[in-house]
Amino acid sequence: MLRLNVGDKVKFLNEKGGGTVKKLMDSRMVLIEIEDGFDIPVIMSELVLASPEVFGQTVKAKPIDAIQKEIRQKIEQEAQQEDDARKGKLRRFAKNPEAEGIYLAFVPHDQQWILTGLLDVVLVNHTASELLYSIGLKTETGLMNVDFGQMDAYSSINIETILRNDINAWCDGIVQAILVFEQSTEVYHPLFAPFDIKANRFYKEGSYVMSAILADKALMVCLQSLVALKSDGNYRQQPEFQTEPFEPVKTIIKEKALIDKHRKEQGEAIVDLHIGELVDNISGLSSHDMYKIQFDYFEKTLHSAMVNDYTKVTFIHGVGNGVLKNAIVKALENFEGTENRMASMAKFGVGAIDVIIKSVK
Repeated sequence: MLRLNVGDKVKFLNEKGGGTVKKLMDSRMVLIEIEDGFDIPVIMSELVLASPEVFGQTVKAKPIDAIQKEIRQKIEQEAQQEDDARKGKLRRFAKNPEAEGIYLAFVPHDQQWILTGLLDVVLVNHTASELLYSIGLKTETGLMNVDFGQMDAYSSINIETILRNDINAWCDGIVQAILVFEQSTEVYHPLFAPFDIKANRFYKEGSYVMSAILADKALMVCLQSLVALKSDGNYRQQPEFQTEPFEPVKTIIKEKALIDKHRKEQGEAIVDLHIGELVDNISGLSSHDMYKIQFDYFEKTLHSAMVNDYTKVTFIHGVGNGVLKNAIVKALENFEGTENRMASMAKFGVGAIDVIIKSVK
């Protein structure tokens, strides 16, 4: 893409004439002062840089090899600058930051009039690991890869800047990623996160909330929390090669899914989040410790239910002071493909919530 700066001399691509770049209006359009003194807006794709001779300047002839080298260096430099401009660091220590995890964010350029203008599609790596990622969008013929690459820990990358007319193309897709730790005591599953966003969400002001880690209002989609990606099993080092004969191959028994422990009937489960059901001894635990255990178990079981094709999970959160219930309701706002409602009062009173899981297209 042509990169222009204020003061550049340009020519019109499809008609005679040209002028000087007076102002960069946005990422696609500039204001041109033409030769008769008028200012007109022009799309960058309809312009080319003018050679010095067009404006009465002279240049010394250069060897072809030197010119080609300069062109290659300029192209490489512009590509690097463009790539660097896409990347940014997160505000890790902001007040009330989002939970660690991987997010897809839609950030309006105009933070005052958030329902108009351009949108940045931003992939957010809010974890302490590097991320290898790939993003595909669903089309009539399958999936179209729109970007792939590597991200630093606690960073964001601008995948694309889109017009409001392009929103529908970004409502249905898949993000895949692998967390790459230099050293870790935990093992994490690869991310496989289909997303299916209702287009009308982009036209509601309430959909755009202030993101603490981005420092902008954005429509935030939680692809997966870091807690939910954590493996339930422990890492064990593979034994070294030995010269002894191999033992007969043993039958591999598939590990039971976490949500299956709470299954009540086909596709449905009931998860009791009372702390006494989750730990054997609560002595020494603070209120915050107990809340974290409960909320982490909620995220793990919900993730397990979603990947194992459950259709409904009832979470018994109890009455208490409402902190756990409010945290669950807020977290569910970031889980695409789910709905929630109060569970049956006849069975659970007012201390439970039903999470309905819709099948992904």
